[in-house]
Amino acid sequence: MIVLSWDGTRHDYPERTDTPALDRMQREGARAGSMEPVFPSNTFPNHVSLATGTHPDRHGIVGNRFIDAKRGRFSYSNDASWIAAEPIWVAAERQGVRAATFFWVGSETEWNGIAATYRKAPFDSDVRESAKVDQILDWLALPTAERPGLIMTWWHGADHVGHERGPSDPGIEAALRGQDAELARLLAALDARSAWADTTLFVVSDHGMAQVTRAVDPIPVLADEGVPAKLVRAGGAAYVWLDDPGQQEQALELLRGIDGVQAAPSDAMPDGLRSFYPGRSGHITLWVEPPAIFARTGVFARSAAGGQHGFTPDHRDMHAIFYAMGRGVPAGLRPKRVHAIDLAATVCGLLGIEPPRDSEGRAVPGIQPQPAALP
Repeated sequence: MIVLSWDGTRHDYPERTDTPALDRMQREGARAGSMEPVFPSNTFPNHVSLATGTHPDRHGIVGNRFIDAKRGRFSYSNDASWIAAEPIWVAAERQGVRAATFFWVGSETEWNGIAATYRKAPFDSDVRESAKVDQILDWLALPTAERPGLIMTWWHGADHVGHERGPSDPGIEAALRGQDAELARLLAALDARSAWADTTLFVVSDHGMAQVTRAVDPIPVLADEGVPAKLVRAGGAAYVWLDDPGQQEQALELLRGIDGVQAAPSDAMPDGLRSFYPGRSGHITLWVEPPAIFARTGVFARSAAGGQHGFTPDHRDMHAIFYAMGRGVPAGLRPKRVHAIDLAATVCGLLGIEPPRDSEGRAVPGIQPQPAALP
């Protein structure tokens, strides 16, 4: 199993330019209409959901940044001890399947004493996809007894340009073509190795992107009414930590009075928004609709309006891509929608192992385990 995650690649981006490698995967395998992310629709929560098969309320990674009441601040950490649910590479190793990770969120250290046999660390955003393809091919060239059965790697996707220039900028197409070219090189190498009889390749992403033009800063509204608080921003979502939790009802009334802002006690979120993890989600969770975003107004005003995510999963612009090709994937399979938490169960089914212990997802219908070719 080879899993590539293209950061910030919205479900509809491939229609905007020539992507012959993705087109081949769609033609010879499966492509979902979209993949629905978990809330908040940000990089770290969703990469951990892809790997664990569950939501932030169980795996504990409630944002790219958050406050833990006991441990302090989390900020883009790749320390697996922050993750509360078993990741797929741990489930694989526990069941006798070697795993390899290249910059997947949370994969750089042991989780409860178990780690991927092969892992690249520390994270370095300057490492290009060509190096990742080279490493994948090196892993596949290992002797059978040493070769990983599961490979997972993070790719840049179109996230950076989407943030800087917005999701409609032509730079999105250029970024996607660059990613597709490296994917084409990987496909060609798998062809040359006659690997498809026992190989399945997935290309997914963590979230989409929406245009933003307006900043919402709730802290002054609370402060003006004598409700001091801290705000942890997560794009289209935010967590409020009150200095005095006894002011929660007053704070909720004030926050709900801000144009476009929805607010709920973090431990009583609406169905489907499973972000509450005790000690990490603050006292109140906020969310807005694009083109608004939670940001300090002055900071936002000094920068060009671009793209952002973190919004609720029912917002179509937050949906990601899902492609699959190879063993167990029938050509022409077109599920309308899959969910981020379904990836782990799908991969494990093809590997012939049980999903991670906390997984709630289900294998994507139509993708079925098949006997692997003998070495």
